[in-house]
Amino acid sequence: MLLFWREKLVLLAVPKTGTTALEQALKPWASAAILDPPGLKHTSARRYRREVEPWVTRAGLWPHETVAVIREPVDWLGSWYRYRLRAQIGGEDTSTQGISFDEFVTAWMQPTRPAFAQVGSQARFLAGPRGRLLVTHLFRYEDYDRLLDFFADRLGHRVAPPRINVSPKQGLALSDTTMQALREHAARDFALWDGARR
Repeated sequence: MLLFWREKLVLLAVPKTGTTALEQALKPWASAAILDPPGLKHTSARRYRREVEPWVTRAGLWPHETVAVIREPVDWLGSWYRYRLRAQIGGEDTSTQGISFDEFVTAWMQPTRPAFAQVGSQARFLAGPRGRLLVTHLFRYEDYDRLLDFFADRLGHRVAPPRINVSPKQGLALSDTTMQALREHAARDFALWDGARR
């Protein structure tokens, strides 16, 4: 999470949306950065509203806007799946080695998810309990140039984020049945992505 005091902006870091690289590139212009631990770095919009916003408001950062990135839901789940294929976590409960992407997505849709499929939800990260978006500006990961244009306009500096945290290559095939079930299960995620800035 980055706070830009003069520009009255807060960047929320949705996991697996390229925000680690973006934070690295933007950090020189930020007034404050929360980069660790992951639980604070990836503060959800809901938690931000409840815990952080009152603090920055009392400190004088009001009014301000929040910015976040959303990734196409299948691609987002695919990024988590590939990330958990890493050799470093092979044999751990969170590893997806030996599990197909279809099996991973099916497990993610279960009421009680196994450890390897516990990756949350972009909709839960970005929206309130009734599905209302809680950030001011939501950009698609797939249209990163538009996000960079936004920050260039607001900060007066164009940045080129490095390529980091790149997951291993892996096919992401889903059966028609799983895809249909996912569209129903993750309807809020798809709706938020559809409504994000193109």
